Amino acid sequence: MSSRKPPQRKSSLATATLYRVEAPSLAGHEYAVELTVPRPATVQRVSMPAWIPGSYLVREFARHLRGLVARQGRGACMVRQIDKCTWDIDCDPDHPLVVRYKVYAFDNSVRTAWLDSQRGFFNPTSLCLRVHGHEDAPHALSVRKPADAPEWELATALTPARVSADGFGRYTATSYDELADSPVEMGKLWSGSFTAGGVPHRFVVSGAPASFDGARLMRDTQKICETAVRFWHGAKAPPYERYVFMLNAVDDGYGGLEHRASTALICGRRDLPRQNEPQASEGYVTLLGLISHEYFHTWNVKRLRPAEFARYDYSRENYTQLLWFFEGFTSYYDDLLLRRAGLIDDTAYFKLLTKTVNQVQQAPGRHVQSVAEASFDAWVKYYRPDENTPNSTISYYTKGALVAMCFDLTLRTEGRTTLDEVMRTLWRRCKAGPMSEEDFGAVLAELGGRPFDREIAEWVHGTGELPLKNLLQSQGVTLLDEPSQLAQTLGVRVSEQDGNVTIKVVLAGSAAATAGFSAGDEWLGVELPAGRNAPTNGWRLTRLDDVKLYAGAASLIVALVARDKRLLRLPLSLPSGATTWRLQPPDSAASQGPASTRTWPGR
Repeated sequence: MSSRKPPQRKSSLATATLYRVEAPSLAGHEYAVELTVPRPATVQRVSMPAWIPGSYLVREFARHLRGLVARQGRGACMVRQIDKCTWDIDCDPDHPLVVRYKVYAFDNSVRTAWLDSQRGFFNPTSLCLRVHGHEDAPHALSVRKPADAPEWELATALTPARVSADGFGRYTATSYDELADSPVEMGKLWSGSFTAGGVPHRFVVSGAPASFDGARLMRDTQKICETAVRFWHGAKAPPYERYVFMLNAVDDGYGGLEHRASTALICGRRDLPRQNEPQASEGYVTLLGLISHEYFHTWNVKRLRPAEFARYDYSRENYTQLLWFFEGFTSYYDDLLLRRAGLIDDTAYFKLLTKTVNQVQQAPGRHVQSVAEASFDAWVKYYRPDENTPNSTISYYTKGALVAMCFDLTLRTEGRTTLDEVMRTLWRRCKAGPMSEEDFGAVLAELGGRPFDREIAEWVHGTGELPLKNLLQSQGVTLLDEPSQLAQTLGVRVSEQDGNVTIKVVLAGSAAATAGFSAGDEWLGVELPAGRNAPTNGWRLTRLDDVKLYAGAASLIVALVARDKRLLRLPLSLPSGATTWRLQPPDSAASQGPASTRTWPGR
């Protein structure tokens, strides 16, 4: 069979908006980009995105761009900057426009771009100017291997056009949106592959140590992918031709960003699976949960997505109240799919669930902000936490996951359907595209046999407590009260470093708040009230837990703190009886009851 591309493909390449990316100096952390627009407008507008979909914060990527010039043939074009990220270029529409510029790349995260002697990575939203009026036309990306990195390889989910064995060359995209949603990883990469749903999946890792057990990571990731594909499609193939995982292993880091046919991940090297260590570490289970989360997003937010995201506006905030669904429900399913894939047992799953429940229960902000409000405010609050964040906001990830669980357990208890079926029905109803809260409510009513307006109003738009206890107990889950850690009992979050205890957060309504603690206080010591029979009534504090050691049976102490170099004595009552929840899974015998009363989601 001929390997030639069909004529229409050649035609589309010839007229595609083309980006040529080079890395002339790895040590300079700078990419050189040449953009060619075959058929420009008379006044061609170009702009650099201000944010990247999936990370809801205006990050001003244009601040890293410099030296923008434009030419047609041998002549320079007039370039006028319109605002912080937009330029107008005077053109002759009968001749191709060539724009050149450089981009500084030294953010070692999944959101932007990075370049040094060991690794290159970029999201096109950080490098590729958007050519206004051409967004829906074909785009091409050509990446040249750095001259001083002959061993590097390249990985991306874009469609290869003219690519060498090591991955460098030209790739195509059907639109700017597809290009923008396709990150590129370069370096000396560990690479593995498998199939899931009949589709090839590639996994590349940068920075892995010699102890890395890549074969185990492939087996476990394949189980996650197969479980997710079955969840959405049963025996049908997933909605992409290839998928690429890109994992950057660093000394200390964690995070991920979903894309339509790939995901960029970052983790600590210690969290990677190790050869000859069959027991999964807690860090590795967390990494598997991250992989599960970002892969589930392939359906839930990249295709089934908020109606407000039907067309991205890359120049400004894109508001939606639905992140509780797209991030929160994904957070519910990420660990649940690990359980269904057999990668964790009930004990490990309920430990993870306990952590999520307590994170929400220990945040006073759950009574202040609903998850719908938290979704809308993500642009100004979620990515900009401060010392008052736990008191004024709630995470649409964690509480959204609990909202998902409440809907799932309610549906299972009433015996008509499950949240699994609701998700799949939404996929079909919305044709794997934009959806609204009304769509969610309609599918709940259709499959659940009654309206769920009250639950949506209270759980999504309200700030009251979720009915966690009753719903969990209805499924045979045991809820145990355990003594709280001292920090939670007092209502503080602290930093302990070099023998110093620094207050980072004071929770509203807590004992610490009543005593007058403030974020930034250095807790120097503990004094007992005068007159107590003790060798000394004052102690230097170097660890928070030593408060119990020095207080003994006292219920009232004096905290000696330093604030702005001033010494303060704060009377502090030590609460007793504070507890947190621990969830125990339903035992096997108890779970064999009628499906209408006990159908635990993980089974």
